[in-house]
Amino acid sequence: MINARQIAFNALRDVHKGAYADVALNRVLQKVSLPSHDRGLLTELVYGSVRRQRTLDTLIDQLATKKSHQQPQDLRTIIHLGLYQLRYQERIPASAAVNTTVQLAKENGFSGLTGFVNGLLRQYIRLGERLPEPLKLPENPVERLGILYSFPDWIIQVWLDELGLAQTEQLCDWMNQTPTIDLRVNPLRAAIEEVEGALASVGILTRRVRDLPQALRLVGSTGAIQNLPGFSEGWWSVQDASAQLVGYVLNPQAGEVVIDACAAPGGKTTHIAELMGDDGEVWGCDRTASRLRKLRENAQRLHLQSIRICTGDSRHLPQFNSRGDRVLLDAPCSGLGTLHRHADARWRQTPESVQELSRLQTELIAQTSKFVKPGGVLVYATCTLHPAENEGVISRFLTDHPDWEIQPPGVDSYEARYSTPQGWLKVWPHRQNMDGFFMVRLRKTNNYQ
Repeated sequence: MINARQIAFNALRDVHKGAYADVALNRVLQKVSLPSHDRGLLTELVYGSVRRQRTLDTLIDQLATKKSHQQPQDLRTIIHLGLYQLRYQERIPASAAVNTTVQLAKENGFSGLTGFVNGLLRQYIRLGERLPEPLKLPENPVERLGILYSFPDWIIQVWLDELGLAQTEQLCDWMNQTPTIDLRVNPLRAAIEEVEGALASVGILTRRVRDLPQALRLVGSTGAIQNLPGFSEGWWSVQDASAQLVGYVLNPQAGEVVIDACAAPGGKTTHIAELMGDDGEVWGCDRTASRLRKLRENAQRLHLQSIRICTGDSRHLPQFNSRGDRVLLDAPCSGLGTLHRHADARWRQTPESVQELSRLQTELIAQTSKFVKPGGVLVYATCTLHPAENEGVISRFLTDHPDWEIQPPGVDSYEARYSTPQGWLKVWPHRQNMDGFFMVRLRKTNNYQ
């Protein structure tokens, strides 16, 4: 009998050896055939244990004599699985969570420590019966939120500086929810009503997303996305609502030359082609050939003819200088706006990696701005919520390039609701219920070089 918890343990073992959580999960899923209930449990246990790692480690620190970092790594992973179920999975009976975790310990080399595992988990249950919060939390707000919601202190500090305490707590809570799936309907192949009807016919509920005429949010579980009606016909793509906003900020027009400077895997490139009615030239550039393959596949599936592909680093592509009516720089970033989708990203990024990315973004915008024709438009976008990668990059660019200016969104535009007094756009997940994003539309005013 295939055991979802054992498979979750196998995947987590790979994660702790350095694998990305989604890659480790896909690897184990490909080896087994699981019913959808067990598949859902497995996914929840892997992503949840990675996401809540700091909270679970703190519980081990408080309940055991040996601190979490002193425990053998595999045993620590097993205890994480047990505590995660007890703390966050209300539909799993406490007895089942304890018994299956003890069994995991027995079957994975820790038969001599099953009493310890059993005792620690039951101690947590007893504390939960006596106290409203069995986790002891420090007074310091940064550490308190970091432990309670399982984030590194430095991320909490960035958000506190931007939002204050109450909203930072709301944002942390939002980032720990299971992500939704949004579709972007391809209007060249299907009407949104047609897609709604086709999905409803197989029992998939959807709802429309405010400000986004092509967006449908899936409600509830869906099974494998590529099996849904309309996928192979090119009726729609998977793309988060806030990423769809970027295309409207760019506002490409039929017949134009548009350059997407960091295009792979191509969600925004294909959206640009759709918005242009597939009439014009859309260049998708990226330095990673393997990731551009995904763009090529998506363009074919969506029946888009206007997309051209260029493999190369956009800091070194002088052939595009002064060729673009519009240029999109969807810059590589720390992804702090999408931490709910990438369970391990909060542990992979550091203040140092953010500074490194900020330097890369500064180089990219300086070079890709040269791609724009006089009077043309450059849109800079990231899916991060760190000012060093957003406001900092743009402020520096405008200081160094006086021939550029911010062009705020028009009052009747789809994106107007997200505009700030400075003219750039920010999407805050806990306010707008979509991925965190930063976008700014810049216009070249003169032909200075």
